[in-house]
Amino acid sequence: MDAVRLIVTSRRALAASGGVPEMLAEVWQAQALAQAMGSRLAVLGPPELRGEALGLTELAGRGCGVLDAPEIAPEELRAAQLTELGDARQALLCLGGLLGEVGIALVGIACSVDDEATYWQCMEAIDAADESRDRVVEMLRRLADREEVLPVREAG
Repeated sequence: MDAVRLIVTSRRALAASGGVPEMLAEVWQAQALAQAMGSRLAVLGPPELRGEALGLTELAGRGCGVLDAPEIAPEELRAAQLTELGDARQALLCLGGLLGEVGIALVGIACSVDDEATYWQCMEAIDAADESRDRVVEMLRRLADREEVLPVREAG
């Protein structure tokens, strides 16, 4: 499945999730998808994105690592369903939106939980989602710079 469709599915699932365990499972799924997309971009994406894509892979992996991994059947793991990125710019725009929503959901969870362990998991996951989103924004900036340079090269 292409990245944008998976991101849309993740955004809907996050919005529809009810209790804290379900929301945390959706946050974990979103971080795993970001990790898979970063990995795919690092290998197959434009050369100017590869360093930031590797950073995204590491940060999103950290976002998964700080949360308890949910019990998900292999066929339900969205990251494993990623078969193509499609348009990198569109995929990154959508991923940035998803990571922003992940951060908002985590803030809501952190504000509502009573146990300190979940609170600190959320704080670390917020940090990872925010830094991952920064990497996505940087990749979008690099793509925009590339698009500005290409017409000049073609004209010259």
